Amino acid sequence: MKGVTERPTPEVVRDVLRGLFPSSTIDEPVALTGGASRSTWRCTVDGDGYVVQRQTPDAAREMAVEASVLTAAADVPAPPVIAHVVGDDGVSNLVTRHVEGETIARRILRDDRFATARARLVDQLGRAAARIHRIDPGTVDGLEPSDVLTSTRTTLDELGEPHPAFEMAFRWLDDHRPDPRPPAVVHGDLRLGNVIVDDDGLAAVIDWELAFVGNPMVDLGWLCAPAWRFGSPLPAAGVGTREALLAAYTDESGISVSLDELIWWEVASSLRWGVMCIVQAARHRSGSVRSHELAAIGRRTCENEHELFLALDGRW
Repeated sequence: MKGVTERPTPEVVRDVLRGLFPSSTIDEPVALTGGASRSTWRCTVDGDGYVVQRQTPDAAREMAVEASVLTAAADVPAPPVIAHVVGDDGVSNLVTRHVEGETIARRILRDDRFATARARLVDQLGRAAARIHRIDPGTVDGLEPSDVLTSTRTTLDELGEPHPAFEMAFRWLDDHRPDPRPPAVVHGDLRLGNVIVDDDGLAAVIDWELAFVGNPMVDLGWLCAPAWRFGSPLPAAGVGTREALLAAYTDESGISVSLDELIWWEVASSLRWGVMCIVQAARHRSGSVRSHELAAIGRRTCENEHELFLALDGRW
C-alpha cells in the first residue's frame, strides 16, 4: 500500500477523525496495543469514545473485509462500526465505537472484580459463537472460504522445517476426522484477549481480522485450546467446562456438538497455533517486521508440540 507509515502519529489518526467529524472537538488520540497487523488508537470526540485501527503494510488482507463482517454481526456483542476510511496516505482505517471493559486475559481470570463475569463467560461465549455462525456469509463482502487444516498443512510444508510432533498430530487428525459441517462465518481467533469483558461478563467480541467462511467448530476448538487458557485448569477459555460451552452453544443454535468433535478441534487448534508461531517468528527473522513480540511468539512453538504429545496420549 503506497504511502503507508508503520508508526502513525496521533495527528494522522486525528486527520481520519476530522474527515468524519469536521465540526467536533477531537482530543489527543492515545495509542493502545494493536497486534501485529494494525495499530490501535483510543480517541475521544465531543466526549464520546471511539477506536481507530490502522492497517500495517504487511497485513494479509484489506481491512474493509473486517469492517464488512463487523457490520453484519449486528446480533453479536461487538463494537458498532462507524466507518471504514482509506486515508490520504493510502492506509485503511477502521473506526468503531469504544466499548468499556478489559481485554487482558490474566486480569479477567484472576482479578476479584471479574468473579461474577467469570461465572457467566463460558455461557456467553458459547452463545456468541452461535450468533457469529448465524451470520449470512452472503452479506459479507470479500470473506473467503478456508479449510484451516489444509492451509496449516500447506504452510508447514512451505516452511520446510521438520516438526515430528506436528506430523504426528496431522496423522491423528486424519485418522479421527469428524463429519464435515455446513460452512458458516467463522471468527477465526475467538478467545480471551480478543473479547472485551466488563463486570457483567462479555461486552464485545473484537479482532475479526482472521474471519473466514468454513467449519464453525473451528471457533469452539480454538476457545478450548490450551494456549488460550492462560494457565487456568478449566478447558473452555479458562473459565468453564467443555460441557458448559457446548450446552450454551446448542441452546442458542439448536446444533448438537459431541465432546469428541470438540476435542478433535482442540487438537487441530494446537497444531494450527504451533505452525502460526513459526510463521510469526519467521516474519521477525526475515526482517520484514522487527519485533521482540514476534520473536517471543516463535519460542512458543515447542509449547504446542508438548500439548500435542499430551493430547495424543489422551490427556486433554
